[in-house]
Amino acid sequence: MELSNKSEYAILSLIALAACYFTGESLQIREIAARQNIPNRYLEELLATLRRGGLIKSIRGVKGGYVLARDPRKITLLDAFRCIEGLDADVPDKTSTSKTVETEVIQEMWEEARQAAYSVLQKYTLHDVCEQRAKRRQMELMYYI
Repeated sequence: MELSNKSEYAILSLIALAACYFTGESLQIREIAARQNIPNRYLEELLATLRRGGLIKSIRGVKGGYVLARDPRKITLLDAFRCIEGLDADVPDKTSTSKTVETEVIQEMWEEARQAAYSVLQKYTLHDVCEQRAKRRQMELMYYI
């Protein structure tokens, strides 16, 4: 399992929005792109997908932009991953047509590994990621003093 650029950029954009959630501030595409070093055109597509997935809302007008659709403590990394990748963690992959004992064993082990990975992603919220980022930034500041 590998984190795609698409998923990474989506999570980065969600983190930027999570950091502004409690102030009520909305962020425009160019602001998110600048903060997270994401190409504007690519970000537009990702934000549209996240909006359709119900993770963010768009606000029109002069002070418009994007905000999280719900509290960052209620949005897990798995929610973001599923929204972007279009994957369903609850349904095992049954595409193999050759059902030998070996392929069944491999499929069962792969499913166990996938469920373990999804379990970890389900455990962490956007709020958790923001807290970890703040702790690391604090440690970096302390190191330089």
